[in-house]
Amino acid sequence: MASKSGSGGLREPPNEQAVLNIYEGMRSELSQIYSNITELEMQVSEHSLVINAIQPLDQSRKCFRMIGGVLVERTIKEVLPAVQRNKEGLEEVVKKLYETLEKKKKDLTEFEAKYKIRIRKQDDNKEEGNKKEGNAQGVLVGAASSSQ
Repeated sequence: MASKSGSGGLREPPNEQAVLNIYEGMRSELSQIYSNITELEMQVSEHSLVINAIQPLDQSRKCFRMIGGVLVERTIKEVLPAVQRNKEGLEEVVKKLYETLEKKKKDLTEFEAKYKIRIRKQDDNKEEGNKKEGNAQGVLVGAASSSQ
């Protein structure tokens, strides 16, 4: 694994395969962040649905809530603030993940520029193969597993 220098960048990889491995790792990390954001945004949406459903109801009405895999009986007055706090916490995590995502995308773009990495599209495989010279520099990567 590459060690980090004081400026936060990766040390110089020894060969093209190492560059490719680092690049794929960075892309995989971006993909994982996208997945986490999507999952958390779905949870925020579900919390909003629950809040909108129980907010207009009588505050003393029975309400059931799942806590650690156990269904407990409470009142809407007790449950509503907890659901709202959870929603706010999830929104904060999503916000931080978006900030992390932007930083990682910037790092990936800088890495692509530094090592002259280009993504080869499926449609362009034949055309690019004919145009590409044998002594060109940079790393050429196959089709992306996820779009950005």
